[in-house]
Amino acid sequence: MALPANAQEKKYPEPEPMKPGMSEYWTPQRKVVTPGNIQTQSAPSDAIVLFDGTDLSKWEMEDGTAAAWTLKDGVMTVNKQKGSIRTKEKFGSFQLHLEWSNPKDIEGSSQARGNSGVYLQGMYEIQILDSYNNETYINGMVGSIYKQTPPLVNPMRKPGEWNVYDIIYTAPVFKEDGDYLYRPRVTVLLNGVVVQCNTEILGTTEYIGFPKTIKHGDGPILLQSHGDPSQPISFRNIWIRKL
Repeated sequence: MALPANAQEKKYPEPEPMKPGMSEYWTPQRKVVTPGNIQTQSAPSDAIVLFDGTDLSKWEMEDGTAAAWTLKDGVMTVNKQKGSIRTKEKFGSFQLHLEWSNPKDIEGSSQARGNSGVYLQGMYEIQILDSYNNETYINGMVGSIYKQTPPLVNPMRKPGEWNVYDIIYTAPVFKEDGDYLYRPRVTVLLNGVVVQCNTEILGTTEYIGFPKTIKHGDGPILLQSHGDPSQPISFRNIWIRKL
């Protein structure tokens, strides 16, 4: 029904004016973390140092025996006769830093050239491969979620130079029936360049076949000893921060 011509619409109070402090909160204050020193390649103050060049005490073989990779001049080198190594400690979500290098005189092509991998929670492989002037299937090149998602670009350095992975990983959540409620996700920087950006991992990274869903909890970081005939790669400066 229309209001009389002389009637006025009822007025209600306006919201009170906002002040800057009305949208600010101060507690809890954040823990101070001292960043690593670029010159000395040190880890952040809250990181777990997995390898600093002095010993392999944080690592073991897959059968639980002492890690048997070669340790020399502050780096550890894959021992292909002994197999892969994994961390003794298990992790959920994390930030992982590791550096790796192929021999300057490395030989081979495609997957038979500097092949390794870092497995997140022991289940999901981020491929390590000498992809410098070395073509292969793109979901198996360096920076790929193996056999799933190719990297966005290829920022690989020459053999003999050190490459750097910085990996931010969100662990999966499972339903009671063992299916994924939330799949794992990963962001990967290779040599400071984003090659995976919050990418969903579909399941286990199988060499033959398609991803599988296997319910699991926290798991180790595993470094692969691949069976290709090329010279073994080396690792240094590995640390992790739990998220």
